[in-house]
Amino acid sequence: MTATTAESTTPAPTGGHPQRWLILGVICLAQLTVLLDNTVLSVAIPSLTKELDASTSDIQWMINAYSLVQSGLLLTAGNAADRYGRKLMLMTGLAIFGIGSLAAGLAQSSTQLIAARAGMGIGGALLMTTTLAVVVQIFDDSERVKAIALWSTVSSLGFAAGPLIGGVMLDRFWWGAIFLINIPVAVLGLVAVAALVPESKHKQGERPDLLGALLSTIGMTAVVYAIISGPDHGWASAEVLVSASIGVLVLGAFTLWELRTPHPMLDMHFFRNQRFVGAVAGAILVAFGMTGSLFLLTQHLQFVLGYGPLDAGLRTAPLALTIVALNLTGAGARLLPKLGTPLTIAIGMALVAAGLAAIAVLGGQNGYGGMLLGLVVMGAGIALSMPAMANAIMSAIPPEKAGVGAGINGTLAEFGNGLGVAVLGAVLNARFTALVSTAAVSLPAALAAAGGPAERARISDAFASGLETSQLVGAVAVLAGGLLAALLLRRAERSDAPKAAA
Repeated sequence: MTATTAESTTPAPTGGHPQRWLILGVICLAQLTVLLDNTVLSVAIPSLTKELDASTSDIQWMINAYSLVQSGLLLTAGNAADRYGRKLMLMTGLAIFGIGSLAAGLAQSSTQLIAARAGMGIGGALLMTTTLAVVVQIFDDSERVKAIALWSTVSSLGFAAGPLIGGVMLDRFWWGAIFLINIPVAVLGLVAVAALVPESKHKQGERPDLLGALLSTIGMTAVVYAIISGPDHGWASAEVLVSASIGVLVLGAFTLWELRTPHPMLDMHFFRNQRFVGAVAGAILVAFGMTGSLFLLTQHLQFVLGYGPLDAGLRTAPLALTIVALNLTGAGARLLPKLGTPLTIAIGMALVAAGLAAIAVLGGQNGYGGMLLGLVVMGAGIALSMPAMANAIMSAIPPEKAGVGAGINGTLAEFGNGLGVAVLGAVLNARFTALVSTAAVSLPAALAAAGGPAERARISDAFASGLETSQLVGAVAVLAGGLLAALLLRRAERSDAPKAAA
């Protein structure tokens, strides 16, 4: 019979669950599948445009349908995992993701593919929340930081490997293969989770918070849609302003409801915890800097330096490889107890900022060599800061609400990713249009309209200047966020010290 609370499951021995590292491998495989799907589609855009006769709007919805559904459901999915069982929701997420992948791979039209991607987003939301929640449940305090570091490593690996795997698959198969490859992984994950992962859940009142789930889903979907569509439609457009306004109003209503209901899906008192708020600020700004800078960097590699999609993907890989190498060796997990969370996060985010600055200053002058240095430094910073911040967020939340904590962590990453692309992209566009007197709204369009080699060179230089400015803006934001997060976490530790002594 399934236990009704996390405490009533079979207690794990000292050190955590006896098969915890094997379980971690299983859930990281599930996590990798979701993250690959976030990035693999980008290299298939030309094939989709040709074979499905997809318009620009269709392509945008193929990409955004997944992100919108996933980000909108993260909190609800985390709450469902806490209430109904993390193992059950993990298996449900794998099943939905596998069925959605099959539908996407066999889609015959843009509409069918968009619908399938939305279905995959439901499975992705369940997987993103339950994997981290299970890590928190099966590892004790002595090993949790290392486990979260390995879980974070998979995120970076998925981000870098997606374009590479997509490029290899498209060289040999048709575009549907990039989705069908998920199916054997989902089946393997289902079997392994059923056999290995222990069930845990926490009964939160007689009835689920259905209104809270509805409000959070609508509010976050509207805000994320405004962030995603801002660069294309214009930040002052009616579509963006209406979506953002609806999102803010509905999230305000969600906050008021959660403060009043006796069994909220998200306890708003978490935000009174300085440790939690400090980790939240840092998590958003690390995602902001990493995703925004890589979004710009891939454009520079292709449009300015002339690399193809696969070559550009290979040249961004050192960022992920640095993170993987440092986390697999346990460097961050060993430093965290010695330096403490505030200093670890401050040093890590300072390195991320330094890497962004190096890409900005050296990338244009020294070609790829300067970018390589910046990517390695950024990778070292992310390997230090991201696991420390995820651990700070999860440790500030009661274990019985680990699913909601994972939902918050995933939501912050989505917001940071969207804001990074939107804000740094806007800075790039503003600088580029200020330097180039053309009606074209993108570098390829401006180059196509150029009158000769000299004008093309001037346009490329203007784009490189815009990249430098936007990367420096990102570096300042990340550094400021790191200092703020470290300050809040340090103050929280000082205020907690007398309570711990008592």
